[in-house]
Amino acid sequence: MDKNINIEKNLAPIGIFDSGVGGLTVAREIMRQLPNESVVYFGDTARVPYGSKSQGTIIKYSRQIVRFLMTKKVKAIVIACNTASALALEELQKEFDLPIIGVIKPGAKTAIAGTVTRRIGVIATEGTVHSQIYTKVIHQYDPDAVVISKPCPLFVPLVEEGWLHDTVTDEVARRYLSEFDDKNIDSLILGCTHYPLLRNTIKKIMGSRVNLINPAYETALSLRELLCTHNLASPLQTIVDSHMHQFYVSDTPEKFMAFGNSIDLPFYIEKVEQINIESF
Repeated sequence: MDKNINIEKNLAPIGIFDSGVGGLTVAREIMRQLPNESVVYFGDTARVPYGSKSQGTIIKYSRQIVRFLMTKKVKAIVIACNTASALALEELQKEFDLPIIGVIKPGAKTAIAGTVTRRIGVIATEGTVHSQIYTKVIHQYDPDAVVISKPCPLFVPLVEEGWLHDTVTDEVARRYLSEFDDKNIDSLILGCTHYPLLRNTIKKIMGSRVNLINPAYETALSLRELLCTHNLASPLQTIVDSHMHQFYVSDTPEKFMAFGNSIDLPFYIEKVEQINIESF
């Protein structure tokens, strides 16, 4: 009996949530790195953005989302949102009896492991930068590391507009990234889930001397480690079928679906369901 229950738990999906569509870059990496795992994704598209809201509000929203994901029998949760990772992760880990990880620690850990100058740049939303969460986590690994953070608020609307390769985006990126011209950084954390979609533009401006760190990729690797540690990895030997992934939003699904199917996910999103997240 116990064995059957364990198998059922191992086959349970991974819960992923974000304030909107950006967390799909995290879901994309999880699908690529853990192809035997199914995913339940929730995008809080009715209440985006999170970056300008208070910690109490972010905790309240995140708590509602975790309650919803638990109705889908998820075995672990990834907070694919830098703001919610910064402001709600610790509280959620105390409240809920299942493994929950965020996107900040994996990226910070990789930055420290790879830096030579011990000077690390962070680009993120204003909310994430003002929380100083990356600086705090990086200093847990190396108290003497220098962290230079720059908010890049226009990157999110440019990505959502689909202007990934556009002269306007290039000019905005150049103006933002000029902050690092004389800072001698050798690592730059893409501290918002939208930013990996601008990787080519950012790389072109920063040059080969700066290592770009994508927390989405590092989070997928951390999730794999977490599942192994808790004996929760899927026993499936075949790649999960696209129909085993589920997508939910708190507002109309059309824009979410269009964005998701424009960013090279391993599977085409065929269905997105709108739910009333306030009821949780």
